[in-house]
Amino acid sequence: MNPPGAFGLLVRINALQTWRRFSMAWQHSKLWVGTMLLAAVGYTALSFWLFYRGLKFIETFPGLGTLLTERLLFLLFAILFVLLLLSSLIISYTNLFKNRETTFLFSLPIPRIVIFRWKFIESTLLASWAFLLLIAPLLAAYGLTRHVPWHFYAVTVALVGLFIVLPSVLGAWAAIALARLMDRRSFQIGILLLALAALAGLAFYFKPEPFSDESLETRVLSVLDRMLVRTRFAQYPLLPSYWMSSAVLNWTEKALVSSAFFAAVLLSNVLLFGFLSLVYSGNIFYDAASAVNSRGGLLSGWKRKARAGQPNQNLHDASFLERSVARIPRILPDQRALIVKDLRIFWRDTTQWGQTFVLFGLLGAYIINLRQFSTQLSNPFWINLVAFLNLGACSLNLATLTTRFVFPQFSLEGKRVWVVGLAPLGLVRAVKTKFYLAFGLSLCLTLGLICLSCHMLNMELSRMFFFGCAITAMTFTLNGLATGLGALYPNFREENPSKIVSGFGGTFCLILSFLYILGSIVLLALGSPWGARGLRSPEMIMLGVGGFVLFSIAVGLWPLVAGLKRVARFEQI
Repeated sequence: MNPPGAFGLLVRINALQTWRRFSMAWQHSKLWVGTMLLAAVGYTALSFWLFYRGLKFIETFPGLGTLLTERLLFLLFAILFVLLLLSSLIISYTNLFKNRETTFLFSLPIPRIVIFRWKFIESTLLASWAFLLLIAPLLAAYGLTRHVPWHFYAVTVALVGLFIVLPSVLGAWAAIALARLMDRRSFQIGILLLALAALAGLAFYFKPEPFSDESLETRVLSVLDRMLVRTRFAQYPLLPSYWMSSAVLNWTEKALVSSAFFAAVLLSNVLLFGFLSLVYSGNIFYDAASAVNSRGGLLSGWKRKARAGQPNQNLHDASFLERSVARIPRILPDQRALIVKDLRIFWRDTTQWGQTFVLFGLLGAYIINLRQFSTQLSNPFWINLVAFLNLGACSLNLATLTTRFVFPQFSLEGKRVWVVGLAPLGLVRAVKTKFYLAFGLSLCLTLGLICLSCHMLNMELSRMFFFGCAITAMTFTLNGLATGLGALYPNFREENPSKIVSGFGGTFCLILSFLYILGSIVLLALGSPWGARGLRSPEMIMLGVGGFVLFSIAVGLWPLVAGLKRVARFEQI
C-alpha cells in the first residue's frame, strides 16, 4: 500500500466516522445538536458584539485609537501563538503516544510517516478549533469598524489557516522530544529549572513601572508608549505572530505590497517546517512511541535501583499518596481506596493534569499582574469592577475544570461500574466521595487564588471575606452541578474523558455553569455592601446575597440530589 493511498484511506475512514457520529447524534438527540448550535451561535454573536463595542470605544480616542488597536492585535496574536503551542504540545502528546488508535495503526501495513501525518492533522484540528472560534468574531468586528473591502475577510481566512500550522508543528516536535526524553532524570531537572528561570524572568520583565506626577504631564503619546513598553516583545520581527499581525494591518491600510511580503514570509516558513514535519518525522515519531510503550513498571528507575538489593521488600507498600490520604480524618478505608485510585488515574493522564496546569498557570499569571491595577485605581467604581471581573475569571476557570474533569468521573468507571456497585462502598457513596474530593481540591485552589487576588488589589479584610464566601459557595454549586449531571447522563461506553464531555450532559453542564456564573455575578454585584456611591441599603444587600444563596442551592443541590437518586435506582436494578 503506497503512502498516498494509505493516507487517503485514513482521511476517508475518519471523515465517514465523523459524519456517522453526527447523523446518529441528530437521530437520537436533536436536543443536544440544537443546544450545541444555539450555544455556538449565541457565543459568536455575543463575542462579536463585545469586540465591536470595545473597538468602537477605543476609536473614540482621537489619535490614540489606531495605536492602541494595532498594539492590541500584536499582543493578541503573540499570546494566542503561545497558547496554541501549549495546546498543541498537550494534545499531540496524548494523540501520538496515549491513543489506542495509534497503537493499532502501527500493527497495520501503513508507513510510519503516514500515521504521523494523520495524527498531526487530527491534533492540529483539535488544538486550533477554539482559537478559530475566538479569533473569527474579533477579526470580523475589526474589519467592520475599519470599513474594509470584502476581500479582507478572504485574505484573513487564508492567513489564519497558515498561522495555525507553525505552532502545531512546534508542538508536535516538542511532544516527540518530551516522549523520548521524559524518563531521564537530568531532563526532568532541566525542565524544572528552565520553568523556574522563565517564571522569574517573566516576573522581572513585567514588573510595573511607577509613574510620577511630573512624568504624566508630558505628551500623551510619550506616556502611552511608556505604559506599553512591556508589550514590545509582541513586535519582535522574527515572531510568526508579528508576520500575521503585520499582514492583517497592512491589508487594512491598503498597503498591499507590504501585506503580501509578510504573507509570503509566513507562507515560506509554513512550507519549510511543514515539509520537514510531514516528510522526515516518521522514524523519529516511531522511536519515541517505542520508548513510551517500552516504559513501565510500578516504580521509577531510581526507586528500582534503590530496592534492587532488598529482595524481601514488598513493591506494593503504602505510597506517599496513600499515607497522605490516610492522615485525613473521618475517611473510611473504602473511601480512601477510591480517592487514591481517582488521584492516580488523574495523574497518569498527561492531558488532564497538563490542561489543569496551563489553566491555573494562566490564571496565576493574571492574578500576579493585578498589582499593576492596585497602584493606579482610586475610583470606587473601577475598584469594584476589577474585583468582580476577577471573581468572574476565577469562577469561569473553575467551571471549565469541573465540566472537563468532574463531570466524567462517574462515567469513567465504565463497564466496571457493577464492581463498585457490588463492593461495600456502593455507587451512592462512591458518587458522594467523588464530589467531596472534587470540592475539597477545587476549593483549595480557588480560595487561595481569590485571596491572593484580593491581596494584590489591596482590599481590606471585610471585602476579602465577602469574596471568599462567594467563591466557596460557587465552588460547591459548580461541583454539585457537574457531579449530579454526570450521574444523570453517564456514558459507560467511552473511556476518553474529552469524548464523554462532548455529549449532551457535558454540553448542558457547561452552559448551565456559565449561566449560573453570570447570574451569580449580577446578584453579588447588587448585594455587595460597597457600591460606587457608597454603602448600599440593608434591603438591597439582603436581596442580592439572599438571591445568590438560593440560586446557588437550587443550581448545585438539585442536580446532585437527582443524580444520587438516579444512581440509587441504578444500583437496585
